[in-house]
This record gives sequence, C-alpha cells and structure tokens, in this order.
Amino acid sequence: MFSKFTSILQHAVEALAPSLPLQEDFVYHWKAITHYYIETSDDKAPVTDTNIPSHLDQMLDILVQEENERESGETGPCMEYLLHHKILETLYTLGKADCPPGMKQQVLAFYTKLLGRIQQPLLPHINVHRPVQKLIRLCGEVLATPTENEEIQFLCIVCAKLKQDPYLVNFFLEVIQDPVLHLCRRQNKLKALASKESTNIITEDMLKGQESLATDTGQPIQPEEIPGAAGAEQMEKEDDLPHQGDDLSFSLDELNVASSPESSTVGPNQDYNLVNSLLNLTKSPDGRIAVKACEGLMLLVSLPEPAAAKCLTQSTSLCELLTDRLATLYKALPQSLDPLDIETVEAINWGLDSYSHKEDASAFPGKRALISFLSWFDYCDQLIKEAQKTAAVAMAKAVRERFFVDVMEPQLMQTSEIGILTSTALLHRIVRQVTSDVLLQEVVYFILGEHREPETSTDINRHPLRHRLIEHCDHISDEISIMTLRMFEHLLQKPNEHILYNLVLRNLEERNYIEYKPLCQEDKDVVENGQIAGAIDLEEDPLFTDLSPDNTLSAQEWLSASPPVSPEHPKNDGKTEVHKIVNSFLCLVPDEAKSSYHVEGTGYDTYLRDAHRQFRDYCVICLRWEWPGSPRSLEKCNLEASFFEGHFLKVLFERMGRILDQPYDVNLQVTSVLSKLSLFPHPHIHEYLLDPYVNLASGCRSLFSVIVRVVGDLMVRIQRIPDFTPKLLLVRKRLLGLEPEGPIIDHMTLLEGVIVLEEFCKELAAIAFVKYHASSTP
Repeated sequence: MFSKFTSILQHAVEALAPSLPLQEDFVYHWKAITHYYIETSDDKAPVTDTNIPSHLDQMLDILVQEENERESGETGPCMEYLLHHKILETLYTLGKADCPPGMKQQVLAFYTKLLGRIQQPLLPHINVHRPVQKLIRLCGEVLATPTENEEIQFLCIVCAKLKQDPYLVNFFLEVIQDPVLHLCRRQNKLKALASKESTNIITEDMLKGQESLATDTGQPIQPEEIPGAAGAEQMEKEDDLPHQGDDLSFSLDELNVASSPESSTVGPNQDYNLVNSLLNLTKSPDGRIAVKACEGLMLLVSLPEPAAAKCLTQSTSLCELLTDRLATLYKALPQSLDPLDIETVEAINWGLDSYSHKEDASAFPGKRALISFLSWFDYCDQLIKEAQKTAAVAMAKAVRERFFVDVMEPQLMQTSEIGILTSTALLHRIVRQVTSDVLLQEVVYFILGEHREPETSTDINRHPLRHRLIEHCDHISDEISIMTLRMFEHLLQKPNEHILYNLVLRNLEERNYIEYKPLCQEDKDVVENGQIAGAIDLEEDPLFTDLSPDNTLSAQEWLSASPPVSPEHPKNDGKTEVHKIVNSFLCLVPDEAKSSYHVEGTGYDTYLRDAHRQFRDYCVICLRWEWPGSPRSLEKCNLEASFFEGHFLKVLFERMGRILDQPYDVNLQVTSVLSKLSLFPHPHIHEYLLDPYVNLASGCRSLFSVIVRVVGDLMVRIQRIPDFTPKLLLVRKRLLGLEPEGPIIDHMTLLEGVIVLEEFCKELAAIAFVKYHASSTP
C-alpha cells in the first residue's frame, strides 16, 4: 500500500515539476530504477508493486520522442547514454536474476518495445545485440511459465528485425570453440541454476558503498555490481565466448562470423540460440504461443544468409522437430479411416488448427487426429517452401528419410487390405496437398525412386515401393485399385518432370516400339501421294467395315481449325492427318454398341472444351521442361533394343483390356489416368498413345491396339446378348439419372464397360484434335 502511495505521489510531482531536457529526464528515470536496489529491504515484493515498470515506460517514451525530433538515422544523447552505459546489459542481468520477482517480464517487454518502436537499426550495436543474444537464451527454458507470452513476443520482434536486415543474423550465430568446454559450461550453468536461491539475496548492507549507484555522474551500473544478480552474471560469463583482455564485450566480427566469404563455412560447433528457443516454445501447451513460435521459425528459415541456413539444419534440432512430430501425429491416427473422409476433410491451414468436435456436424472417429497431422504437414510444406535453398533441401530430405521412409513406407508395404487402403489414401492426400517444389521432389523420389534408365521386364522391382504401388493399381480389392490409381492421377498433374519420365517417357525415348523399314523409291512415291507406307488402312480392316460417309465426320465438322481434307496434304512433321486419327477413335466402337447419339448433350464436341482447357494447363506445367517439338529421328534411335512399355503402362493396358469385365468405377479411373497421360505435349507420348497409324514392332502394343482387341471381343459377345441396344440405352440413362433405378439388368458390368469405352474413345479423339490444333497454330 505504501509503495502504491509513493508511486502516485511521484507521478503528481513529475506532472507539476518543470520539464527537464530529455537526457536529464532519461538519466533521472534510470537512476530511480538503480536506487531501488539500494533503498529496498524487501526483495520478495513483486516488481508490479514498485515504480520500475513506470520508469522503464518513461525511458522508452523519451527514446521514441528523441528519435522523432531528430533527422532519420541520427542517434540522440539518450540513445547514446543507453548504449554507452550498457543499460541493456544491466537490465538483462536483473531480468535473469528475476529480481525483484517479475523483473524478467518487464525486461522482456522493454526489449520488445525498444526494438519494435525505435526505427533506427539497433542490433548492429554490440551493446544491443550482445544482451539481446543473452536474453534469447533465457527464452523457452521452461514451458508454461508466466513469462511465456513476453518471451515469444520478444523472439518474434527479433526475427522480424532479422527479416528486414538478414545480414544481422550473423551476430546470432555463436561459435563454440570446443565441444567439451561447451559441455562443461552448460553443466556449470545447471549448477548455478540449482543454487539460484542463494545468489538472489540482496541486502541493504551489500548495496551500501556502491558509489556508482548513488553519484550524479551518470556512471553505469555494471552488472557485476548488483549482488543479487552476481550469480547469474557469473554463470553468464562461463557461458559466454572468450573476451579480449579486460573488455566485457566483443564483436562477432572479431571471430569472422560476419558476412564475408568465410562466413558461409559453418563449423559443426556453432549455436543458433534464437532457433533453439523458438523450437522449445513450439512445444508450449498454449496453442497461440506454439503458432507464434512457428511463425518465427518461418521468418528465420527464409533468411538468405548461407551461414545461417547451414547452421539451422546442422546445429539445431529443427529437422528432428519437423519429422518427429509428423511421425508422432501419423502414428496417432486410427488404423482404419474412411478414404472418403481423408479426401474430403476440409482444407487444412497450419495456423488455424482450432477444430472443435462438439461444433462439427460431420465429425467422424479420428477427425481431430487427422486434422492435426494434415495441419502439421502443411506447416512443414510451407516452411520448406519459404526456406533458403540449402535449408529447404536439407529439411525436405529429413522429412523423406525420417518420416516417409521410416514411418509411411512400412504402412504402404503391409498386407492388410484395411491398412493398405488407409495409408494409400493418406499418401494420396499428401500428394494433393504438397505445394513446395523441393518437398515434392522428395515425395516423388520416395514413391518412384530416382532411376531414369529404361525399364526391363526383369528389373521392375528395383524400387520396391514403386513396384508395390503400381501392382496395387491391379489389386484384388477394387477400393485399393481405385485409390492407388487416383494417387497416380494426381501425381501426374504435379509440376515435376521426373514423374512422367520415370513412369512412361524413359521407355519411349528410343522409339523402339516402331518397326522401322527404310523407305524404298516406291514407298517414297506413295508418301508423296498422301499415304503412309506401312500404315494400316482402317477401311480395309474387318473391324471397320461399317465406315461410310454417314458415320464419319466431314471436314466442316472439325471446326475452323481442321486441316484441309485433301488427299494431297502431306505434313512436314510426319504427323498423320488429324481427321483420320479422330475418325479412327470415333469409329472404333461399332454402331450397335453406341448409345450416346440417343441421349442429348453427350456428343464428341462436349469433350473438346475440357480437352482444350486441360491441354493448356498441361502445356503451362511442361513448358520449362524444354521437350522437343517433334519425335526423335529414327536414325538416331536404338531400334535393336527390345521394347518394354514399362510397369506402369503394362498394368494400365492390362486393366484397359479387361474393361468389359470390371466394375464401372474402376473403368472410370483407369480411363481417367490414360487420358491424363495422353494430354502431355510430348511427341513420343502422342505417337505411342494417340496415333493409330504407327507401325508397331513385332510383339509391341499401343493404347489403340489394346482398344482394338477389346472391340473385337465386344463384337463377339454382343451376338450372345438379346436386346443388347435397348438394354445399353437404359443403362446409360440410369447412369445419367434420366431413368429411375429399376430391376437389375443382365450383363450390367459389360454394358457399363461398353459405355465407358465409347466415352473414352470420344475423349481420346478430342485430345488428339486439340493437340493437333495447338501444334499447327503459329
């Protein structure tokens, strides 16, 4: 009560007294703080019962006012006083001793406000960055302390200042000259903390005779002159770097840590206490503190200084924190989760992980754990996305090795169907969610491996996980097959060249799927007349005897972009004329197996718009990969090597060959993946998947040849099904919702397969047309 009365009286006197020059006023408030340690006899009274907080606020206001009254960048006498007399050093020592109780909070708040409100750069001053570095070490030592909020605010303002001037981070990389010596210092620090009670006693007798506190000369209080903080300062001396002579401070410049060519070479014995303190606070039980700590780390990893980036990944536990928490959250998930729940759970933002089970109408078991996992993965993704390049690579590799390989791979390789389905659904969600190019690269290497040489039928198991996942595309469980196919479909849409090359392109590089016969003079004459030597004439094929002007498309129907239909239309790039290709796909399914022309709005033209949009998007993705515009010359290809389409296409072709006997949902997913592959603007993919006229080598198959075999089987089976066409039309209308569900129709799987086959052929025709139009447009 008496101290509060004294404070009120002091404020009244200050209000009535004439205003002093700023420097005198500043010194007055500082001396008022130092006199407390002489006059007080109760060192247990909380700091809030003293005038110290008020004096600190007044000092800060004076510094801000002084800066506002001066030209930009000019240091005033009050700031000079603060720097020269090492006031921040003294405050740090008082805060570390927490004398009086609560002083640590006041010191943290003063540092935070000082760095935040003063515009001129303070951190380059040794008498600022050195005590700031010391204060950083105090943060995060103990979780859930009363000072946690002030600690995170202080650390975040330091991070913000480093973001403004990244070179300053070199002041915060502490060199540890000897690991054994460093360990001894840490042990001494722990001993000192254990005996802190005995060093916190401040008596009036101890402070009497401290002339520097009582004189009017403005001399600073040296930290070691405050007995209550003596133990803390002694411990700090043991933890500090070696001093030069009797000087109490040193510059990191003297240790060659500043921005210089040498600074990029970081030894293993280096501390980054700013990161360490933030890492500790990410474990705070207070979610707001943890999020702020994550934000601080996000700022630090983005700093462009190579020395800081290397120290960040090699001398801190950042990588371990990211991966260990990912692993812990993943293992906390239920063994079985509905794939639809995993796919549809709302978009996750790492900073807004505030799920409430009671308020969620669509809750399901494990939703809280799933959101926590996806939220932390999103944070890892964003952190790597923002990080300096070398730091990003190191963190991404750690995630791959310590989480994907150690934790996820065993789950994906297990034999339990429920476990396979859940883990594949989670991998699918991760593939969809990842946005960092660096992390995506590691995800791709994890799934597919790093091999780029052509596959052979005997070495498809070189990367076991890739082999297992591709085999799962043809799993006995339709759910597993569909989920794995969906994962590959989304993987193919990611902006990473290795994905398509590893799965498909490496096997098409040599074009050894073509039977190459050098043209004789007679063949050259035929080519000049608008025909292709060795090409199959579909009009002579027994499967296409129903071709007539009525069921093929004329030139006018190919929109304005179609090339002339004249037989005298040789193409310089050797591509088959587009109208022949389109007609080939559209006429693959015989008329009696077609049902789309009976239903309005299901024509071929409906696919053109989607194909145009998707192809444009794929071209944007592939532009930076510098793919060739035309196929590799056959003279330069190794046509003697045996052709193998690769494990991925092998499984897809086998699935496609069974389209008449597979469930509708499986067929939709298989054809969706194949259409995505066909959209890629690579000449070899276009030739192999979309050119019916390519002259295949012996024993080779293409997408078109697979479909031809399916159609041949279909024409035989149609003859055995009475009322085939009416049943087919009814099934189509039911699938479109135009007819209510009724009695089960015989041969439902076959009928649904025919409908998917017809739509797939129309989609391929649209893709072929759009790709030709794009390549022929200047």
